[in-house]
Formats: sequence, C-alpha cells, structure tokens
Amino acid sequence: MNSLLSTVSNHIATVRQVLRLPVAHLYFDLAIAPINVRSTYQYYTKRHPRYKIIQHKSWGAALIDLHGFQGRSAYVDSIKGRNWGAHHIKRARARGYTLARIDRNDHVDAIHAINTSVGARQGRPMDQHYLQKQRCYDKLSNFTYYGVLDSDGKLVAYANVGRYGNFHAFEQLMGYRNNDGIMHLLVGDIAAGLIDQGLARYLMYDTYYGALPGLRQFKTMLGFIPHRAIYHLR
Repeated sequence: MNSLLSTVSNHIATVRQVLRLPVAHLYFDLAIAPINVRSTYQYYTKRHPRYKIIQHKSWGAALIDLHGFQGRSAYVDSIKGRNWGAHHIKRARARGYTLARIDRNDHVDAIHAINTSVGARQGRPMDQHYLQKQRCYDKLSNFTYYGVLDSDGKLVAYANVGRYGNFHAFEQLMGYRNNDGIMHLLVGDIAAGLIDQGLARYLMYDTYYGALPGLRQFKTMLGFIPHRAIYHLR
C-alpha cells in the first residue's frame, strides 16, 4: 500500500512539474533541407507512443537556451560545481581528449567498435541497426558530425547534430563507457560552440521525462532543462 501511494505521489509531482514547464517555440525551416526537415518535423509532432493525446517530442523536451549566455565561458560557469558538467569536461581535457568535426567515413571501424562496445544502453539491448557494421555514411547537408578523439587520434565518442531552424538537435550520440568524461566533453563543447556561433536559439537533447535517472542527471549537469516545445513548420 505504501509503495502504491508513493508511486501515485510521484506521478502527481511529475504532472505538476510538467504543467509548470517553460515554453519554447521551435521552428522547422524547410529552406534548410526540405526533405530531412519535413520528415523530422513529422516525427517530432506525431502522436506520443504511450500518451496519444500529446505530440511525441513536446512535453519535457530537453533544451539549452543558447541565447541565455553571453559566451561559452558563461555557459561553462553555469555548469560548474562538484560532479557537474564542467568538472567532467576538465577531466577529459586533462586526459588528452579533444572535440573535432569528423567525416564518419574516416572512422567506420571506430564507430562500429563504439556501437558494439556494450550489449545494452539505457536498460535496453542495443538495436540491431547499431550492431551491423555500416560501410559508408551519407552526409546530410543540415548535419554536423562531431567526434571526441583521444591523444592518439582514436575516435572514442561521436554525435550527429541536425540543424532544423532556430534549433539544433542531437540525433545520435554514442561513446565508450568510461570515467574519463568523454560524453560530457562531447555535449558540452558542442553546446559551447553553438553559443559562440550565435545563430541558433536552442540545443535539444531528446526529452527529459522519457530518460532513465542516470541520463536525466547527465542532461541536467550539462544545462539541459525540460520545456514544453511548440513546433512550427515554415
């Protein structure tokens, strides 16, 4: 009985939090890349797989408001603290890791090694798509492909980031599971770079409430905040 009451109480608390979420207007601009932008808009706005009355990526969209920072140093200052993002980023740098833009076709073997380095992520077995080695990668015009390289130039983590309008979004994010802070460096340096560019309003990292506690914590320590996203196509 106590367990049931606790579960109900947690659900009520979540609903209250959701109703107080800040609102973000995210614009999909077809002029950027008509086919990819339209298909992504349709995916983000389709019915939620569990809660049919809401859109797939609307409630709890994990966003950083990039315009809230005067520069990368202000962003880094906002994620300082014991066990926060800046702490892990500093550790990764000290161990020789760097962020770079990559051509995935130069790292086919390394990407496959990363994808198959563990059998499950986020409590689920790896999808077969990741287990099959891809021999050649397309380059989408509205995407930037990033990688974290170790001191020997080996790829240890990668991210595919789409540009859709007034926001960018992580569409794929993967790395070796270690304690070097490589994923914090990957996400944090991408966010800092977008702040320096000053072109996009938001950076999106999927949704907040659908993530397991560990991933929620990871997003929080790097400055992502849950929002209610309202999508527009233009």
